[in-house]
Amino acid sequence: MAYYPPISPYAAGLACKCPRCGQGALFKTFLGVGDHCEVCGLDYSKADPGDGAIVFVLFIVGFVAVAIAFVARFMWYASIGVSFLISGVTAIALTLAMLRPLKATLIALQFQHKAEEGRIQE
Repeated sequence: MAYYPPISPYAAGLACKCPRCGQGALFKTFLGVGDHCEVCGLDYSKADPGDGAIVFVLFIVGFVAVAIAFVARFMWYASIGVSFLISGVTAIALTLAMLRPLKATLIALQFQHKAEEGRIQE
């Protein structure tokens, strides 16, 4: 077995790279995790952050989108339609920008902490 120096899960996650070697691509599609790392061969079949990434993203983006809607409406005196448009475009752009790196970071943290499904001991 080859030795891989420790990689920061945050650096690997934000770069969307393999959590073991930090070189290979983690995703094969926009949010679809690949089968394995093409550099070190790490099997990605156990990589499953579930809905964790989208929950964090929605909390952050929701706060920012509402704040921008209020600023547009009450500080810039934009019409309600324009403030909704600005807020909506911002929410969509931030969601698309944040979802992939956050999902990769959660996968890298699972790998670092050797997280697995829970098992009942009998």
